[in-house]
Amino acid sequence: MPLIKNGAAVQDPWFAATTESDLDRSGPLLVPLELWQQHRDRLVGRVGPLGVRLASAQSPALIAADLDRLDLVALEFPKFTDGRAYSYARLLRERHGFTGEVRAVGHVLRDQIAFMLRCGFDSLEVDERAAGGWQSATTAFSAWYQPATDAQAPIPARRRYAVPARTSQSVIRSEPVRTADAAELAVCAATWAY
Repeated sequence: MPLIKNGAAVQDPWFAATTESDLDRSGPLLVPLELWQQHRDRLVGRVGPLGVRLASAQSPALIAADLDRLDLVALEFPKFTDGRAYSYARLLRERHGFTGEVRAVGHVLRDQIAFMLRCGFDSLEVDERAAGGWQSATTAFSAWYQPATDAQAPIPARRRYAVPARTSQSVIRSEPVRTADAAELAVCAATWAY
């Protein structure tokens, strides 16, 4: 399956281990949680990048103590209606402070790519159809209502901290606008009302 990472289709360097005999391979190794739990000490001592794949029913809390040893956490989407991996990606980034690669695997649809990237995923294992449209999926929206792990300010924050400008563009500030003129305040409120 194609892999999308850092805005481009790339070759996947990771080998997905499925059995104990696969653990002796060199290079980047991705293991399911069950193999990680059974052979943790052996895997921690190996040379090379290491990752763990979590099924949708497996919380990142199961590997939280070992995240500093991992380079990749792959979160599975078994079907498009199962969104637990979105929450798990945010937990990895925000609660556990994981800075390594978070990968979406499984049933990854083109329509969900932009949301996955906002939740903390930085690589996506997609099918051929999604690979063809991933770029348009990431640029379909320019503003968001919900806060996320990315650096984009959501629309309510933009409205709250925008300064009425004499041009068509607004200036974003870190502090709310304070104005003494009631007429100017009414114009600002009418402009930003929704």
